[in-house]
Amino acid sequence: MNIGILSRSTQLYSTRSLYQAGRRRGHTVHVIDHTRCSLVIDENGHQIFYESALLPVLDAVIPRIGASVTGQGAAVINQFELMGVVSPTSAAALQIARDKLRCLQLLAQQGIPVPRTVMVGPYGNTEKVVDLLGGFPVVVKLLESTHGIGVELAGSSWELQRLLDYYFQHHDRVILQEFIEEARGADIRALVVDGKVVACMRRQAQPGEFRSNLHRGASSFSVKLKAEELELVERVVHTMKIDVAGVDILPSGKGPLVMEVNASPGLEGIETTTGVDVAGKIIRLLEKKVKAKNQL
Repeated sequence: MNIGILSRSTQLYSTRSLYQAGRRRGHTVHVIDHTRCSLVIDENGHQIFYESALLPVLDAVIPRIGASVTGQGAAVINQFELMGVVSPTSAAALQIARDKLRCLQLLAQQGIPVPRTVMVGPYGNTEKVVDLLGGFPVVVKLLESTHGIGVELAGSSWELQRLLDYYFQHHDRVILQEFIEEARGADIRALVVDGKVVACMRRQAQPGEFRSNLHRGASSFSVKLKAEELELVERVVHTMKIDVAGVDILPSGKGPLVMEVNASPGLEGIETTTGVDVAGKIIRLLEKKVKAKNQL
């Protein structure tokens, strides 16, 4: 196969892992910076130029789209889709997953348990919102937050107002969520390929920290999901219509809650923690999808 990895850097762990996995399977692999793509729509249909040259014909692409260029990346994925190129992540799934509010709305609509969440505006009644969330502390989160950046904990009205004032100076969408104290700074990341959980780790925040992101020094170890957690994750990816995803689960007194769905999950933490060749499983998924497409 001729595979393109949509990534802005060949130095990123996930990009390298996917590149090497593709080469091991005997495929030709290209790393394509999606921010340098020009999308052509004319009487000839759809084409993509990369740095002034027409891209070679690809069988499949693997999106590795950063949060800061979600819209641009989604447009490139959509162009490939219109050209009949296979992708494990659709443009629609990427955009929904990146919009934390839309993602939670969709999951909750399907009866999937999520943390109590309120989207607030600069002139909202924060006292009422805090009451709805069960009181302080509350989690304050930008909708475009990533790696724990733009996620804070407010323990008082003063702290909450300070955070909101700062966020609303630079952003227009902020959500508040209930703080799950019983999670004790831990969550579970399940990596899904082709609708099935292939690797899973528990992440534990450092003492005094509630964010369990590995980028913030959290520790991690491999775990096996309980039956209810496994069923929950599979429901999430079925609802999202996504083939490759990282699903973050928060343990709580009322059962597991889906905190977030990552449509372009990093592979370094999950592969090094579990020893699972997730990249290889993604390549085999593409082989399966391309084979099915060619048989139509």
